[in-house]
Amino acid sequence: MVKPIIIISLSFAIFSATYFSPPNKQDIKQTSIAYNTEDTAVASIYKSYCSGCHGNKVEAFADRVWKHGKTREKLFVSISTGYENGGMPGFKAAFKTEEIYALADYILKGIANTDRYTFEKPSVKVNFFESKNQNIILDTVAANLGIPWAMAFLPGGKMLVTERSNKLYLVPKKGKPTLITGLPEVRVEMQGGLFDIRLHPQYKKNNLIYLSYAAYKIEGKDTLSTTAVMKANFDGKKLYNQVKIFEALPYSKTRYHYGAKLEFDKSNRLYISVGDRGSSKTGPQGLTSSPGKIHRINDDGSIPVDNPFVDTVGAVKSTFSYGHRNPQGIALNPFTNELWANEHGPRGGDEINIVRKGKNYGWPVISYGINYDGTTFTEKVTQEGMEQPVVYWIPSIGPSGMAFVNSNKYKNWRGNVLSGSLRFNYLNRSVIKDNKIIEEEILLKDVGRLRDVKMGPDGYIYIATETPGYIFRLIPVK
Repeated sequence: MVKPIIIISLSFAIFSATYFSPPNKQDIKQTSIAYNTEDTAVASIYKSYCSGCHGNKVEAFADRVWKHGKTREKLFVSISTGYENGGMPGFKAAFKTEEIYALADYILKGIANTDRYTFEKPSVKVNFFESKNQNIILDTVAANLGIPWAMAFLPGGKMLVTERSNKLYLVPKKGKPTLITGLPEVRVEMQGGLFDIRLHPQYKKNNLIYLSYAAYKIEGKDTLSTTAVMKANFDGKKLYNQVKIFEALPYSKTRYHYGAKLEFDKSNRLYISVGDRGSSKTGPQGLTSSPGKIHRINDDGSIPVDNPFVDTVGAVKSTFSYGHRNPQGIALNPFTNELWANEHGPRGGDEINIVRKGKNYGWPVISYGINYDGTTFTEKVTQEGMEQPVVYWIPSIGPSGMAFVNSNKYKNWRGNVLSGSLRFNYLNRSVIKDNKIIEEEILLKDVGRLRDVKMGPDGYIYIATETPGYIFRLIPVK
């Protein structure tokens, strides 16, 4: 089992993957505070006196508004005197001065990585972006597409782009995008809509495409929805022979955490991510319902005979892995043929996982995140029988879309995995060695809410950003 890493280096666009650790004695000595104790003692103070209100994981402080400031001296004042009107007690009678400074240092160490998300705000009209070893020019392929959710490349250079409000665009090499007809009925509300698109691996022979979407039905006064997948033929203008081949049961009143990412493997089996739909206490850890899973089906919707739970009584037979919260990017690693996924945590704890057959990825029993209100819902980050992520992010970056760089056009990035950030509007590059992420870089700072990233058949990287809805081609330059 690979032990996870969390990215925390600050003030650089390029940063290394490392573990959180409290300040060491040298750090404290440099601040002229003679607090001569072990790091575990500072952690114990935090856990005993601070975690009840602020969460057991000190790094969760990274994801909050600092009303009274977050410098070392400001933290010292906050801890010492407190803020009675805000419910924060003072601890100057409980701790020595050096202990309070050490606690401030410990908190600052945990929150350090927020600085990497502080960008200037360039316009998308600025199309040149620097990076560590491969600068990029953005080439605009299409604009004004609203909320483009996913891209698929047709033979001959055209592109299909899904738009969340239930539109499917055909994007030519030149000229204006046109709308395709024959789409399913979709619930476009909150996070619901038209989602991912994939061409069948033998598209040139069968003209089959696959769409994921928020399907719905009416029961009494309630509108219920779920993640569904439709396959259809495409004649260049419309879809026909539409067949729903998958629906995640049961339908739910909630309107979020659909997952809905699609990916084919080398055997033409289709993987489908389904979020927990808000049923975190039962769905992801149970095998009798579809939420919180990555599913695997054959290209016609039937169940592969070697799926892990086909012989388990009562289990959803399409289940490939479970214990997921909301996977928003999945991609087959072309160098290992393993499925990778990025996934939304709650407040903190976004992850990248290598998705393996029959494995449990822990949600919500283990997590590196906390509740949105700052409270802790689990004390566990590990448990026997549950997989650890390759990497996790605090604060949450809102990962979306995923692609492996397998083109020689980006020689210095070949073998890296790319993930979009919805929250901080950038492209994340992760360097992989032996199935571990050893380095990361923030690319295309503030390019927009980055929804999808794909490798095109021409060897270029393409990204989709939301509102007003751009498709960009990434042109490498020295």
